Amino acid sequence: MDFGFRCPVILCLTLAVLASVLADLDDPLMGAPGSSVRLSENDPGLKKALKFAEDRYNMGSNTMHVRRVSKILSASKQLVKGIRYSIMVELSNTQCKKAARLMTCDFYPEEHNLKTEVCVFEVWDIPWERKSTLLKQKCQQAVDPKPVETNKVEFLSLSTSKPVEETEYLVELLGQFKEFMVRYNRTYSSKEVTERRLRIFHENLKTAEKLQSLDLGTAEYGVTKFSDLTEEEFRTLYLNPLLSQQKFQRSMKPAAMTHSPAPPSWDWREHGAVSPVKNQGMCGSCWAFSVTGNIEGQWFVKTGKLVSLSEQELVDCDTVDQACGGGLPSNAYEAIEKLGGLETETDYSYTGKKQSCDFTTDKVTAYINSSVELSKDENEIAAWLAENGPVSVALNAFAMQFYRKGVSHPLKIFCNPWMIDHAVLLVGYGERQGKPFWAIKNSWGEDYGEQGYYYLYRGSRLCGINKMCSSAIVN
Repeated sequence: MDFGFRCPVILCLTLAVLASVLADLDDPLMGAPGSSVRLSENDPGLKKALKFAEDRYNMGSNTMHVRRVSKILSASKQLVKGIRYSIMVELSNTQCKKAARLMTCDFYPEEHNLKTEVCVFEVWDIPWERKSTLLKQKCQQAVDPKPVETNKVEFLSLSTSKPVEETEYLVELLGQFKEFMVRYNRTYSSKEVTERRLRIFHENLKTAEKLQSLDLGTAEYGVTKFSDLTEEEFRTLYLNPLLSQQKFQRSMKPAAMTHSPAPPSWDWREHGAVSPVKNQGMCGSCWAFSVTGNIEGQWFVKTGKLVSLSEQELVDCDTVDQACGGGLPSNAYEAIEKLGGLETETDYSYTGKKQSCDFTTDKVTAYINSSVELSKDENEIAAWLAENGPVSVALNAFAMQFYRKGVSHPLKIFCNPWMIDHAVLLVGYGERQGKPFWAIKNSWGEDYGEQGYYYLYRGSRLCGINKMCSSAIVN
């Protein structure tokens, strides 16, 4: 499809996109691996998912009164190794205080006491295991009686009485999309797919603009190589939902206390303990990259040799974790101990998909003796890192989809610390323009963020960065 700047082409594409949008405003986005199906309010599975989301919301909120769903705005489900429910609702105050634990809770009759929020929940239900997980919770105060309607498709917010301004806006949008396609070598299979990706791209621009306007740091958000993916597609292809599953966590012994407090700044890249940025591809194997990065650093600190170690060995040979379906660092350490060590990247190269285990003890280059869990205090984490080496950590990665550079400090609504879904490597810390930061080595290639790195505000337990810090021990 030609995205050149000749007027007839732009006009045709614009009309095609608008026609597609107007024809089916509520068409659910098709996310891998299954298709979304809309649900009625009476669906039994939806009712169960709503009750679960309500309970989790009330457990985690600081409000005095219980809040209940007062209106279902939209609901759909998708088969993804279970059933994933995507729900948008209004939550309103009831007259029940949390401590009372009453069986029935009525809403306030006075509108000013309702304090309604609009919330988006995603619940992953595995009925045959009797297990449910809250994958996403994003809420904001309702200021408009119909907050959803104004935001469904941003093309419709353009004033029809200003055709010149509308055309200029669309021309600029199409120019950005064309630049994105060229830069990231995107091709789509049909006109319909191209139009859909353009719509997603446009919605993502709006999300990035909202992140930008509300960020408390110095970050720049905008177009990235993930800008044509829905949030659900991005999570399915690149993130790791197992990290928020507390029941799967293997307990580890606590790390020993450090001998001295943290220096003002530290960066293990400057000391030779960090290998080049790698790329996990469309595989939820971030857990393997986080762990191998940690062991590369530990091996360097003990031996003075930096060796790039194999993530594919873990993807193939760790029988507890789920390869591209996600995993946990605590399990990975144990798998490495049982295997007897790690081969190099050269000997056991990365493919980004699970294969049969091809590990051989003859090629082991690095080994570990045990693993430890670090304190959840950020000052103690910094001190341990400076004294011992890079640290395996995990965080909520929602804002990372649109991050370009700077120190990221998203609001909690975008970065719930209990919704951890991405494992990374903490390599250092410091301060930029008065903003304390963590330097985080990511595994999405060097064309992500700042040469493959993400910088996150340090000191407020942001995005759950302090909740899952661990390290291998090499004696």
